[in-house]
Amino acid sequence: MENSTSLNVTTYIITFDGFVDLHKFRYLYFVLTLTVYILIIFSNVTIVYLISTRQSLHEPMYVFIAALLLNSVLSSTNIYPKMLIDFLSDKPVISYSACLFQFFFIYSLAGSEFFILAAMAYDRYVSICKPLQYPNIVTNTTIVIYLGLAWLVPVLHSTIALILIHKAQVKLCNFDVKGIFCNNAIYTLYCARPRSVTIFGILVVVDCIILPLLFIVFTYTKILIIAYRSCKEVRKKAAETCLPHLLVLFSLTCLSAYDIVIVRIESDFPKTARLIMTLQIIVYHPLFNPIIYGLKMKKIYKHLKLLFCQAKII
Repeated sequence: MENSTSLNVTTYIITFDGFVDLHKFRYLYFVLTLTVYILIIFSNVTIVYLISTRQSLHEPMYVFIAALLLNSVLSSTNIYPKMLIDFLSDKPVISYSACLFQFFFIYSLAGSEFFILAAMAYDRYVSICKPLQYPNIVTNTTIVIYLGLAWLVPVLHSTIALILIHKAQVKLCNFDVKGIFCNNAIYTLYCARPRSVTIFGILVVVDCIILPLLFIVFTYTKILIIAYRSCKEVRKKAAETCLPHLLVLFSLTCLSAYDIVIVRIESDFPKTARLIMTLQIIVYHPLFNPIIYGLKMKKIYKHLKLLFCQAKII
């Protein structure tokens, strides 16, 4: 086998080297991963179902929540089935083209989450700070535009990134990914990372993470200032509706920071620690969202109780 190969050989095989004692614990990994995947699908789909079928939840805030949870379902489905196959295989491998495909969906969906959270922050700002103008500002058309941009912009970014990688004609000098799926760690496969890819990667981080994050912080700061100056009822409304969004934002920001910074470190970062942190990205966040919104949002929690009470009666 040659030490390097052109990236136009899309059928080349990449090995995942992020698992710990895979041959020893493969069946335990499989059972635990399948259980977590089922919990993720069930919890997220249940709340999406409630939002789509309950008339009282047909409000912009809940539509954005449903979009966020739908992202969790899609991103988990992009990762978990392949992991389950890897646990039962002799060696966890993936073709280079499939690896790029997984990379594309991971960052398209991850980027859209920040934009959706930004749209949710704006929705809360208008609702709390400009309640009389809310019906005229946040309309059905506005929601469609926000969600369309939230999904389209990250897809365009990921597409451009793949085009730049292809046009750069970079070569592979390494065929083992220090991870369990194709995230930013794929950049460690290349003999040299093209400057165009590096520069564009920085622009994507600014565009998809930093700018939405700054907008969200600014928006919630305005909300907190106005809520503090208002009556107790307004403060209560702000706390009940904004706190879940802030918790989800904090979770997503921390995990994104790890993915961007730590995953690219090629030093002797402990393999077990790397695996634990990587698992938090694909386990903690998709399960954290429905739990937070299901328990902290009173309307959703109310419908969840009714749904499970009806299930028990049946």
